[in-house]
Amino acid sequence: QVQLVESGGGLVQAGGSLRLSCVASGRTFSSYSVGWFRQAPGKEREFVAYISWIGGAYYYTGSVKGRFTISRDNAKNTVYLQMNSLKPEDTAVYYCAAGTATMRLSLREKYDYWGQGTQVTVSS
Repeated sequence: QVQLVESGGGLVQAGGSLRLSCVASGRTFSSYSVGWFRQAPGKEREFVAYISWIGGAYYYTGSVKGRFTISRDNAKNTVYLQMNSLKPEDTAVYYCAAGTATMRLSLREKYDYWGQGTQVTVSS
């Protein structure tokens, strides 16, 4: 069992930055791929970024490429999502998720554990 806790959300003006953290407890975190997803009001939960446990491969959805950076510190059981140049359309609840899969990590069903989410609000 893995427990995930997100933090770092908040209210920021357009163009600003936030860094989200996802802290894991339970099993060996280094053997889990971690993804970030977000859900805006009235919309489906969508993929944002992932970092694989094999080789640290990472991938971003197109709308955040060049603005968001995912990284992990296995010693701290933590995955980060650095978000720069934030836009109002980035407003959502952000969730981290963990799983042992190594392929198709943009799919929600590839993850076994989810955090409770952290709210990010970007004002224009």
